[in-house]
Amino acid sequence: MIRKTLSASVLAALFLAAPAFAEEATIGRPIEGGSLHEGHLDMVVYYLPVDGDLLEVTATFAPKTGGDQQRVVMGLADGDSVAFSMPGHRGPLYAFSRSGEEVTVSTEADMHLRADANAPTRLAGGSLPAAGRGLASVGPM
Repeated sequence: MIRKTLSASVLAALFLAAPAFAEEATIGRPIEGGSLHEGHLDMVVYYLPVDGDLLEVTATFAPKTGGDQQRVVMGLADGDSVAFSMPGHRGPLYAFSRSGEEVTVSTEADMHLRADANAPTRLAGGSLPAAGRGLASVGPM
């Protein structure tokens, strides 16, 4: 009885200690696509190499119930990562990270957003500076 209780406690601790990643996709070549289908949105993602060491990552989000699609375009240098939720859609946090030529995208459940005084502000035309490189935008298609 004690062994079963201890095993259950260890398993519960492991699940509670780790962030809940609902889905993950890794793309390792330009124009190779990946997709996630967590929550109320479907998402497809791909990247293209651009100036210098940047990869231009494009993610398109479509509501499963119909409606306008939204596209996010961002530049990621090696080692960069970013996480956000889509405006108007409560649910998972989408996390993008780059390591070498691989870009990994995941949905993270049970994450809480917080205001950050150092967060980039929106530029004219709706674009956001990405890691100081000025390559990021979000908006309807």
